[in-house]
Amino acid sequence: MNRRISTMIVAVVPILIFGILLSAVTVPYVALGPGPTFDTLGEVDGRQVVDIEGADVHKTSGHLNMTTVSQRDGLTLGQAMIFWASGRDQLIPRELVYPPDKSREEIDEANTADFRQSEDSAEYAALHYLEYPMAVTVESIDDAGPSKGKLQAGDAIDAVNNTPVATLEQFQALLKPTKPGDTVVIDYRRKNEPAGTTEITLGKHPEREQGFLGVNVLDAPWAPFTIDFNLANVGGPSAGLMFSLAVVDKLTTGDINGGKFVAGTGTITGDGKVGSIGGITHKIVAAQEAGATTFLVPADNCAEAKTADVDGVDLLKVDTLEHAIDGLRTLSAGGEPPRC
Repeated sequence: MNRRISTMIVAVVPILIFGILLSAVTVPYVALGPGPTFDTLGEVDGRQVVDIEGADVHKTSGHLNMTTVSQRDGLTLGQAMIFWASGRDQLIPRELVYPPDKSREEIDEANTADFRQSEDSAEYAALHYLEYPMAVTVESIDDAGPSKGKLQAGDAIDAVNNTPVATLEQFQALLKPTKPGDTVVIDYRRKNEPAGTTEITLGKHPEREQGFLGVNVLDAPWAPFTIDFNLANVGGPSAGLMFSLAVVDKLTTGDINGGKFVAGTGTITGDGKVGSIGGITHKIVAAQEAGATTFLVPADNCAEAKTADVDGVDLLKVDTLEHAIDGLRTLSAGGEPPRC
């Protein structure tokens, strides 16, 4: 009897130890896999993902889904082995996702900032495609600056001290000779509101002698209506292309997607150039599982995209917003758009 107990203990103890290792020991890897997708023509939590106010919005059909990559951190050895064996998820060293010289909070903040920038770029790209005129546009206001409460992000600046300005260069030239304490008169246009005029007393900047207005401005296409993007807890810049497509689709007649289920990904610049992203194969799998039959792939991701283990998804190659729209319309008309 004692021998049997001893034999059983010898056999069970390693299993128990291995089980503890599987459930308690964490590994320095992150699992990447298909994440949720969101229809940019639809709603999330009762709000339009792309909400346009102050303009005629046309009825849309079908889908224009943005795609994401899921990230699972803090994996136990057992979880890592399950993800690795599934073939669906990818294990990569944690330091590639969360560099050791940055805190988790810093990385999350950077991803959020990238996402917000992608929203601005998506708006500018869509308005550029729709041929709205350029204007000196307020991108942001310094919270402690003299323009706080007088100008707003999205305002178009038309004149400084009664001198018209049409470009950022002209605007900067008019402010260059000013000094702290000077008062300037700014004529501006505001979205969904009448044009206005405001007087601002310039502050002092620690690195410049000229007067400090406290705004960040850029040359950008300007429209008199607002565009809001209502997605929370999504980071990174890769939604830009799909956001732009949704704006154009809502502001024009006809369906860009031909009424079909289209998904995609890609960064975008204010002038409509589409850039590469990470995790393309995971995003294609997510799109297929959501029901997409067409996927928009940034041109620089095409080689990797073709390695995705999916069937029934047409991979369209895009390098600009204009080419993406042309490709989808060509596909809807029965033509041959550029493919990966």
